[in-house]
Amino acid sequence: MHFVSGPCAELSFARKIRHFIQTMCSIFDRTIYPDPESEKAIMGSVVYCIHHKEGCQWSDELRKLKAHLNTCKHDAVLCAAQCGAMIPRVLMQDHLRYTCPRRRANCEHCAKEFSGSALEEHQGNCGHEPVYCENKCGAKVQRRHTQQHLQQHCSKRLVPCRHCGQRYTQDTVGAHGASCARAPVPCPQRCAAAPARDELDAHLRDHCAAASLPCAYRDAGCRFKGTRQALDRHIEESCQAHLALVCGVATRQARQLESLRSALAKLALNQSGALVWRISDFAAKMAEAKCKEGVELVSPAFYTSQYGYKLQASLFLNGNGAGESTHMSVYIKILPGEYDALLRWPFAHTVSFTLFDQSSTPDRACNMVESFVPDPTWKNFQRPSKEPDALGFGFPRFVSHEMLKKRNFVKDDVLFLRVKVDPSKIVAV
Repeated sequence: MHFVSGPCAELSFARKIRHFIQTMCSIFDRTIYPDPESEKAIMGSVVYCIHHKEGCQWSDELRKLKAHLNTCKHDAVLCAAQCGAMIPRVLMQDHLRYTCPRRRANCEHCAKEFSGSALEEHQGNCGHEPVYCENKCGAKVQRRHTQQHLQQHCSKRLVPCRHCGQRYTQDTVGAHGASCARAPVPCPQRCAAAPARDELDAHLRDHCAAASLPCAYRDAGCRFKGTRQALDRHIEESCQAHLALVCGVATRQARQLESLRSALAKLALNQSGALVWRISDFAAKMAEAKCKEGVELVSPAFYTSQYGYKLQASLFLNGNGAGESTHMSVYIKILPGEYDALLRWPFAHTVSFTLFDQSSTPDRACNMVESFVPDPTWKNFQRPSKEPDALGFGFPRFVSHEMLKKRNFVKDDVLFLRVKVDPSKIVAV
C-alpha cells in the first residue's frame, strides 16, 4: 500500500476525492443535468471505496463515501506522534511502534529508552547485546565482555605449553601435553627422577639409579645384571672371569675367521682349467733371479674343473737345469686336491703354455706356445702325496732371454703367461 508522508502534504487522499466529486457535480449541473434532479441521481449511485484495491470491502451510495472515508482503516491520516507522515489507519500502530522517528522505545538488551532514530544508532553498538566470539569457539558473550572472553575464557585462544613454550589453542594444549617432548614423565624404573620425555632414554642409559644394567661383557658371556652401583662392584671384582670369557670369544672368532678364509679361498679358486698368470715388476724379479740361485715364482693354484685336478705353475725367470742363465723355464705341478680319490690316475691331460706377445699391433703379435701330453709312466703324473713333487714337468728352455728382449713379451714391466689344460681330456671315475 502506498501513502504520502512528510510535512508538505496539504491534502489527504480523501480530500482529493471529495474535491473531485464536487467538481464533477458542478459540471453535470451546468451541462448534462441542468435540473436539480440530476445531482440526486449521481449522489444516489452505488460506488466502491477508493481503497477497494487495498482490501476495503465497503460499497454504498456515493453520498455516503465521505462519511465512510472518515472512518476507513485504509485511509491515510497524519501520524499521531506528529512526525509529519501520512499513515493508513490500519498501519498506524506499527508505525508508532517501529518506524516513527518520534517513537520512544527501550533497548531489548540494556533496557534504556531511546527515540526512534537514536535507537537505530544504538542497535549494533549496545554493550549488553550478546554476540558470537570472533575466534569461532561457539560462545555468545555480551559485546562489552568480548575482550575479556578472548583473553581469559575462549577455548580457541592461544596459550603456551608450560613445558616446551610452543603456543596452542586452549582446547588442544591438554592433548599436546600428553605427547610433548619436554613434558616430565615418571621413570619406568621408579627412581625419584622425572626426566623430560625426550631425555628418558638417556636417563635410563646413563643416570637412572634404579635401572638394572647388564654387564659390559655380556657379549662375551657374562650374565650379570644389577643397579649401577652393583655393576661397578661387579666389574672390579670379576676381572679374571671377564678375561677368560674374552679369551674364549677370541679363540672362537679365530676359528670362525679361519673357516671363512678357507671358504673364501675355495670360492676364489680358478676352476676353468685355464690360468692367465700376470707377473708384475718383471725387471726387479729378473734381477733377483740372476743374483740368487734357484729363485722360483709359483702361480695361484687352479683346478681343471669344479671337482677336478689341482694344479700350479712355477716359473724360473733365470732358467733351471738346461736353461739356467740363458732361458726362462716353466713347469706344471700336480698338487694334492680334495677330490683326488674320485679321479683317474695317472694324470693324462694335454697341458699347454702360452707366453703372450703384447705388441700394439695384434696382427704382428707372435705368441710363444709349448705343450705336452703327459707320459703315464712318469712319477710326476701319479696321484700326489701330501708332499707334492718339488719341480713338476715342463720346459727348462721355454724362451730365451734374447727372445724376451727382441719381442714385446714384457710390456710396462708386466709379463703374461697362460697355462691351459685341455678340458676334453678330463677323466673322472
